[in-house]
Amino acid sequence: MKLQNGEKLLFIGDSITDAERQRPDGEGLFQALGKGYVSLVDAFLQASYPELGIRVVNMGTSGNTVRDLEQRWETDVEQRKPDWLSIMIGTNDVWRQFDTPFIREWHVLPDEYEATYRRLVERTLPQVKGLVLMTPFYLEPNPSDAMRKRMEEYGAIVRKLAEEYGTLFVDTQAAFDRVLTHLYAATLAWDRVHPGTAGHMILARTFLGAIGFDWNRG
Repeated sequence: MKLQNGEKLLFIGDSITDAERQRPDGEGLFQALGKGYVSLVDAFLQASYPELGIRVVNMGTSGNTVRDLEQRWETDVEQRKPDWLSIMIGTNDVWRQFDTPFIREWHVLPDEYEATYRRLVERTLPQVKGLVLMTPFYLEPNPSDAMRKRMEEYGAIVRKLAEEYGTLFVDTQAAFDRVLTHLYAATLAWDRVHPGTAGHMILARTFLGAIGFDWNRG
């Protein structure tokens, strides 16, 4: 596995990462990591690699776009000095274009999304051992759906940045699509955005696969 002894793994993103985490610091006891994929990743790491003592921190914030991440990057990422950072952002950047189409100042269009995301990657890479870029997703099996198509554009930007900067890449949409061939979307997320436990397990498993988690260990 890529994570080593005593390293700090920080997750940042929107409500999907947040998942009711503790404030102000998303770590500690009593579901401080929230009820989502971050807590599942932490549980798998503790159960299978207890000797490594990996410290997991959740700094997701509900409603965030990549614009919001940039505004809090210094306090919520840089000052916390993680060894590994995972970023999953883009859902609200896209969603606001569909649920509030007339409030255009809330929309983060592809050019701004890519430019802002690129700035964050470039300023962070020298400060961390590893960076994981996770795509946003939309739980709609019809690829012609307007919001699904738009989300794919943002996922493609994440893939491009991961390839350019040599980071780890997690295609969350592809992971969900495999399950959506068997399950109706509302089974995983009533609003096609916020997953239930099974959806968060898909995210956790896909993330862990990217960092070389040994599923046969212990």
